[in-house]
Amino acid sequence: MPSPFPGMDPWLEGEEVFPDLHERLLIYISEVLNSAMPPGYIATTKNRVWVDDEQRREPDVSVFGSDRVDSGGGVALAALPGMTLVEADPRIDPWQEAYLEIVSPRGKRLVTAVEVLSLSNKKKNDAGRTAYQEKQEEYRLGGVHVVEIDLLRGGTHTTAVTLTELRKVAAVFDYHVCVTVAIRRRLRPQRFVAAFRLADRLPAISVPLDPDVPPVTVELQPLLDRAYDTGRYSQLAGYADACHPRLSPDQRTWGEGILRAAGRIA
Repeated sequence: MPSPFPGMDPWLEGEEVFPDLHERLLIYISEVLNSAMPPGYIATTKNRVWVDDEQRREPDVSVFGSDRVDSGGGVALAALPGMTLVEADPRIDPWQEAYLEIVSPRGKRLVTAVEVLSLSNKKKNDAGRTAYQEKQEEYRLGGVHVVEIDLLRGGTHTTAVTLTELRKVAAVFDYHVCVTVAIRRRLRPQRFVAAFRLADRLPAISVPLDPDVPPVTVELQPLLDRAYDTGRYSQLAGYADACHPRLSPDQRTWGEGILRAAGRIA
């Protein structure tokens, strides 16, 4: 069942759905790239890792439910046949966040990075945002092309193009894509943007490779539609509740009209 919205579905931006959408989009983008790039270029999934001490807290009962099984002071309440209980390590597990790297056929040189911005990337003072910004600087210093896809209306502006520059291109927008093209023997790269509104279809983007190789076009909308179906987001979206971030009054009227017409809400 496809999403009722023509482009990005704002009900997918919440913490319950977007992390899964983030992972699926990267996998589907890598499939498109690997089927379209010249021989030798390879898109692979990588993980950015960081540790966030703020995560040392109790789970949210509203997410996990109030009927979670209590461990009973360390006593196992259930046994799995043929398996041995292992005590949990009290240390904090590091966070991992996926992104794509395109490497060249010559020496596995990093050519292009593809990033779908996550919730943590846009959260001010979050360790995930710091890790992302450090990676941005590594790309810049290394002369690596970068494709940044921002499908989140909320949070702090994070892509390489400044908000001022972006607003010169599109005074009003909800989402955008920023492509940074590194140019040899030039300190300043070129940046290209595609800014679009909630009612727009997701754009086709050009993923740059080496200077003598044509860029690869990736249609984002079919990949979002595929993720919506394979992730069963129609069951996770929670259309009966307000989406987060909240829509403007005009957007809410428009969105609720779409949902009613599609039979998703009464």
